[in-house]
Amino acid sequence: MKYENDSYYLLKLQYLGFRFHGWQKQPNVKTVQGILEKTFKFIFDHNLFKTLAASRTDAMVSAHETYCHLITKTDYESHWMLYELNKNLPQDIRVLSIDKVDKNFDIIQASKTKEYHYLFSHGERNHPFCASILTGKNNVLDIDLMQQGAKLFVGKHNFKKYTKKPSENTIFERKIYSSEIIKNNTYTASFFPKKSYLYKVTGPGFMRYQIRIMMGILFQLGSGEVDLDFLKKTLSNWDDNVVLKEIAPASGLILHEIKL
Repeated sequence: MKYENDSYYLLKLQYLGFRFHGWQKQPNVKTVQGILEKTFKFIFDHNLFKTLAASRTDAMVSAHETYCHLITKTDYESHWMLYELNKNLPQDIRVLSIDKVDKNFDIIQASKTKEYHYLFSHGERNHPFCASILTGKNNVLDIDLMQQGAKLFVGKHNFKKYTKKPSENTIFERKIYSSEIIKNNTYTASFFPKKSYLYKVTGPGFMRYQIRIMMGILFQLGSGEVDLDFLKKTLSNWDDNVVLKEIAPASGLILHEIKL
């Protein structure tokens, strides 16, 4: 969809994904893109615009910092747009900045590195307020072993077992730049447990459910259900009949940053 006098903008935004059915607009469910476009339609008083995301998060996944490309037929002042969006959007979505970009800007090609965080704790039942952002495992986990397992993901591997319902064109060989479990000092709240952890993973792109399945096998590793040798084997073409059974809850996953 193009217009004779198109204007192009890059929006930096963040959102809490807990009540949304993902980023992508879909019929009969509440999505971040759907709410954003509804708000654009209200402040513009027309629907002659298009939005494209740098990354499409799944249901209940949050974003600390992500980007959206806006193409519209009318030229708008960025500060006015920023003010009107934040005045009218629900409180679980915030636009951080809006900048004009060149018509040749391609948000998909511009995305270089994505950093995801997965927030979790173990050994106790968490305060219910944690549910929107932090996954609690009641059993005690072997964090040291999980840290060893996280390092095995670094590099180029076959992640065929780490996605669901791939298409014929899905590329299973993916590169991971970094993968580590550290103590969480990034996200804090008075109702958080005294100790929590952060799984931090970076790469150029991830398949659907990939990080949640990676986190799932790390949970299994920490629970003693699998060992490091099993994890190593899953990163190859070994035994196509093996299915990784645990997908970590979506609400613990946060798209932390996209580097353009």
